[in-house]
Amino acid sequence: MPEFNVGDNMIYIFPILLLFMVVEYFMAKQDYELKDSLAGFGIALGAAFISFFTKAFTVAVIFQGLFELFEPLRVEYLGYDTIGWAWWAWVLAIVADDFNFYWHHRLSHTVRLLWAAHVPHHSSKNYNFAVSIRNGWFITFYKPIFWIWMACVGFEPIMIGSALIINATYQYFLHTKHIGSLGFIGKIFNNPHVHAVHHSSNVEYLDKNHGGILLIWDHIFGTWQNTIKGVEPQYGILKSPDTYNPIRLNTHIFEDIFHDLKKAKNVKEVFMYIFGPPGWSPDNSTLTVKQIQAGESPNEDESATAAA
Repeated sequence: MPEFNVGDNMIYIFPILLLFMVVEYFMAKQDYELKDSLAGFGIALGAAFISFFTKAFTVAVIFQGLFELFEPLRVEYLGYDTIGWAWWAWVLAIVADDFNFYWHHRLSHTVRLLWAAHVPHHSSKNYNFAVSIRNGWFITFYKPIFWIWMACVGFEPIMIGSALIINATYQYFLHTKHIGSLGFIGKIFNNPHVHAVHHSSNVEYLDKNHGGILLIWDHIFGTWQNTIKGVEPQYGILKSPDTYNPIRLNTHIFEDIFHDLKKAKNVKEVFMYIFGPPGWSPDNSTLTVKQIQAGESPNEDESATAAA
């Protein structure tokens, strides 16, 4: 089995991505805001520190452990011990990884606890390569759950880890205003033109376009949204914490959940405040994305809270 170290691979990728960011900055300084970019780097450094410990553990312990644990079952019931390393296995792994990412990403917008972990990525009011590195500090603690089935059915752990890196690297290049829709290719593969919709806080664009590499998942599962003529994307989230503090940007939704839990009246409200959609409230004093898009208004004179 080939040796694989997530950290070593990313060491070679990061300088290349940073170079593209520098080039973009000199091409379009108007797309960058110093405090916002520094906040992004602060978030990225925190995420990198946590990932240094968790990513290698995920591949070497969780994926490898499950791969070996389920090997006898695969041999007995499926007739193989591993999917192997053939070119088609790599294609399957990348497609499966992208499917996993879609559901991980979609639920990270529609489950409040997961949104709390994902929201740093959407907290910028700008759209540039510096936004792509704003990965929430707590995502790494639940993200692998969506990938464990791949190890169980026989995808090599190294292959799973590689597919994750390929997907993450591809998505880096979605966060720019300077690459178009890619024409026909852009109808199949995700591109900045499509992903800009996902990062928009316009009501029409909320909770759309969750795909990573392929667009097919959004079409199949009903979350596709093309750009609308006359609706210019407004980046950021509906309820902004108005801060450039990386710690606050990673924790403000968790704080909101804590405050809401203190006023919960029953078990259902406790559950919904944690696992319900962002913006849910028992009295509709705050609204979910679906309620906002349906044209509902909050019962009280408060701003609706929702994922952007």
